Amino acid sequence: MKHVLAEIRHSPLLWLLATLPVLAVVVAIAPTAHVLLFVLSVLAITPLAVLLSHATESVAAKTGDAVGGLLSATLGNLTELIIALTALRAGEYLLVKSTIAGAIVCKSLFMLGGSLLVGGLKYHVQEFNRVSARMPAALLFLATVALLAPSAVADADGSSRGAVVQTLSAGLAVLLIAAYALGMLFSLKTHREFFASAMPAPEGAPPWPIGVALATLAVVTVLVALVSDVFVESVQEAAKVFGMSRAFVGFIIVALVGGAAEAVPAFASARKNRLDLSMAIALGSAAQIALFVAPVLVLLSYIVGPSPMDLQMWPGAVAMMLVGAFTAVLVTNGGRSTWFFGVLVLTIYAIFAMTLYVLPPPAS
Repeated sequence: MKHVLAEIRHSPLLWLLATLPVLAVVVAIAPTAHVLLFVLSVLAITPLAVLLSHATESVAAKTGDAVGGLLSATLGNLTELIIALTALRAGEYLLVKSTIAGAIVCKSLFMLGGSLLVGGLKYHVQEFNRVSARMPAALLFLATVALLAPSAVADADGSSRGAVVQTLSAGLAVLLIAAYALGMLFSLKTHREFFASAMPAPEGAPPWPIGVALATLAVVTVLVALVSDVFVESVQEAAKVFGMSRAFVGFIIVALVGGAAEAVPAFASARKNRLDLSMAIALGSAAQIALFVAPVLVLLSYIVGPSPMDLQMWPGAVAMMLVGAFTAVLVTNGGRSTWFFGVLVLTIYAIFAMTLYVLPPPAS
């Protein structure tokens, strides 16, 4: 505990943790003050993301970048999972799919591009392990290809296409989970020697003890999930004040805030020339959502949802996820990166954001 308190004392950004009790008070006494809750939730998530960054680096120092990145991605994705489960119980399947698609695009483009840019501004050229980076990129590409099938079947003629889409989605969900499990077995067990970091961990402040780091990861992840829940409830009303469409809010704003807990450690690691850890967090998180979180939600909809959910998404979402996955495959192909790579990837994300802001998709 003393390690966490010492970090808070020496980092002014962590003083924003004081907004947590303020947020709790406002939720209790003014639950309809959506704009204020929106601002407070964003301020509260920022220091929590910084704490997650330090805890992730400490875990990675003990276990390696591959395991550290996987753990950070898994805990970070709990936010999206909790949000999606809440919407799933309410039958808000459009919101569930928007959360999934927005998170995948955000992590595969914004988080990856930001890491390449932040690291490239400090280091002339950065190197990374191509094998460890291409593995989640390939899994992500596999998942986006699988998502094309339900959309293609849905466009076909026939009175039974709804049942066909549902059956196909359930089968694809099982297949994707199996592919993700085999990918983890390959990278963490049978061929783990291929996934060593290209650059050694830099010298610096000693990492936290592994027990403190794991406890911090667990506690802060729960807090991020709770704050994110307040954020999601307030963001729709706040969006009307700021003139943003629901599509823009779901794909861009919610995804960015929900991914803040992973973006900060990814950017911080790239700044310390640990690009392997950054890519493990960004691409590993995107692949985990596409191959595990989304299929699990489909299967859980048979239990907790009012009706089964399928994997059919509107064509624009599928196109953005496919472009994001293809971009990740191209970027990770060389094993070296500069700041301009990050600019290119971020520009693609900006194009998508601008398109959604100016021309949102149909509400249906």
